[in-house]
Amino acid sequence: MSRSRLRHPVPPKRRPWRRAGRRAGRRAAPLLAVLGLIAVVAGCGSPAAYLSPSPTTGFPSSPAATPAASAAAGVRQIPVGVGTPPLKGTLTLPAGKGPFPAVVLVSGSGPGDQDETVGPNKPFLDIALGLATRGIATVRYDKRTRDYPQSIEPQTFTMTQEYVPDALAAISLLERQPAVDPRLIFVLGHSQGGTYAPLIAKQAPAVAGVILLAAGAEPLGAAMVRQLRYLATLPGTTGLQAKAQLPEVERIAALIDNPAALRKESPGTVLLGGVGPIYFLSGLSYDEVATARSIPQPLLLLQGDRDYQVTVANDLDVWLQGLMGRKGVTVVQFPKADHLFLDGSGAPTPLQYHKPGHVGRKVIGTIGSWIDRVKNASVD
Repeated sequence: MSRSRLRHPVPPKRRPWRRAGRRAGRRAAPLLAVLGLIAVVAGCGSPAAYLSPSPTTGFPSSPAATPAASAAAGVRQIPVGVGTPPLKGTLTLPAGKGPFPAVVLVSGSGPGDQDETVGPNKPFLDIALGLATRGIATVRYDKRTRDYPQSIEPQTFTMTQEYVPDALAAISLLERQPAVDPRLIFVLGHSQGGTYAPLIAKQAPAVAGVILLAAGAEPLGAAMVRQLRYLATLPGTTGLQAKAQLPEVERIAALIDNPAALRKESPGTVLLGGVGPIYFLSGLSYDEVATARSIPQPLLLLQGDRDYQVTVANDLDVWLQGLMGRKGVTVVQFPKADHLFLDGSGAPTPLQYHKPGHVGRKVIGTIGSWIDRVKNASVD
C-alpha cells in the first residue's frame, strides 16, 4: 500500500422520527434544515433530503467562475442520457479523436445534480473539465432521486439501487463510445458514492480501477451524530441549531443503525429522507471495505484533512486498516482540503460552502497521474 501526503498550500424510550403526513413533515423541517448543513449539502452519506427539491437550499445560487479548463480548445461536453428512464448527464471528451481513458463520476448522497452542485461550487464539473485537459474523458449524471423522485418506492428502495444500476449504465454508455478506450474505464465515487464504488467495480469486472474521494466507512447514524456534535462546538447560529437538534438526531441514529429495531418496523414505514427500513438495512449489511479488498482493480483513495463529514480518523483509517497488505492501493491526503476538495483554512464549518471555489489542481493532477500509471502498466 502506497500512502503519500501532499503538503501544498494547501436505545431511547422515545421512538425516532417517522414521516406520517403533513404534521410529521412540518415537525421534521427544522431537523432537516440542520441535517442539510451536516450531510446533504456536502453529500456526506446521510439521506436526509432525498426527496427534497434541492439539496442546496439556503446557499447562494450564483455559480463560481467557470474553471479555466472549460475554455481549453477542443474539449467537448455532450448531453447524454444515463440509465432507464434516462438521467440527465454529460459526456466530456478531450480534444482529439482518442480513444481516451474515461471515468464514471458517482455522486454522494442526496438528490444531487450531475455537477454535485453545492451553493456556488460544482466539484464534478471541475473534475470533468480538469481531466479533459489531461486527455481523460468523463461521464457524470444527475441522481435518480433528483430526476425521478416519484419513482422511489420506500418499501423496496435500497442503497445499492441508489448507486449501482445507474453507474453500471454509465459504464455501458462509455463502452459504446468510439472515442473511449473500453479497457480503460474507471469508477470515481465521492462520499457515499465512494462507499459504493467498490461494489460497482465488482459488478463490472472490466473496470480498470477505482477512485475513492472522501469515501464514507462509518455507519450513517453514527456519522450524523458525530457531525452534529462537532457543529455544536461552533460559535453562532450553527452551534446553537446543532445543540438544539442533537437529541432528535441521536434518536434517529439509534434506529437507523440498529438492524433489530429496523426489522421490527413495518416495511411501509417512511423514515428519515422518505425511505423505508430496507434502505438502512441494506446499508448495514454491505461491507464496503471487504468489498474493496476482494476486487482485483487498483485503488486510489483521496482524503481532505479538513473534512469533518468524512474524516481521517472515522473513515480513511477504517479503509486503510481493512486494506492493509492489499496490493495496488494508493492513498493521498490533502491537508487543506474539505469534503468537496476545496482548499481552506481554520476550523471547517458548513459556511465554507458559501464561498465559491474549485477542486484543487493537485487533486485533479493526482487523479490524472494515477490513471496514466494504470494505463501504462496495462500496456506493459
